[in-house]
Amino acid sequence: MSSLLLFFFSASSQTEDFVKDGDAFSSKGKYEEAVLEYSKALEVEETNLNARMQRAMAYNLMKQYENAIKDYNVILAQKPELTTIRNSRGAALMKLEKFEKAMDDFNTIISTDPKNQEAYNNRGWCKKHLGDKEGACSDWKTSKKLGNSEAKLILENNGC
Repeated sequence: MSSLLLFFFSASSQTEDFVKDGDAFSSKGKYEEAVLEYSKALEVEETNLNARMQRAMAYNLMKQYENAIKDYNVILAQKPELTTIRNSRGAALMKLEKFEKAMDDFNTIISTDPKNQEAYNNRGWCKKHLGDKEGACSDWKTSKKLGNSEAKLILENNGC
């Protein structure tokens, strides 16, 4: 085996080990330790989307939204079609009260997946925070029609 091929297998195995260790920490709620392991994996293989996704989720759970958004940005630069990542980034932006930027993510999701109830629900929250109650109610009604079980309660609690 060539030395380049051996390096690839060694790096790939090492990356997998770091990700597995990160997953183990994450499953125990030890998110800081998990972030360290995912970061080690990314030092070895910075294009590893699994490690980056897992680290973003750990950052999110630690309420380190800016760090999570940085990882979501890298993922979406490589895979813009990942609606779950775009939705997660939008939700993190909402936590930082960057509602217009968050709404851009939800609009993008809805334009490519018009039956995405979660995007309508989240866009409704953005609209509410931006003072557009009518638009928020409309999005929540659409979310409800698409099967979102929370939407009925949201509609009732927000006077829609």
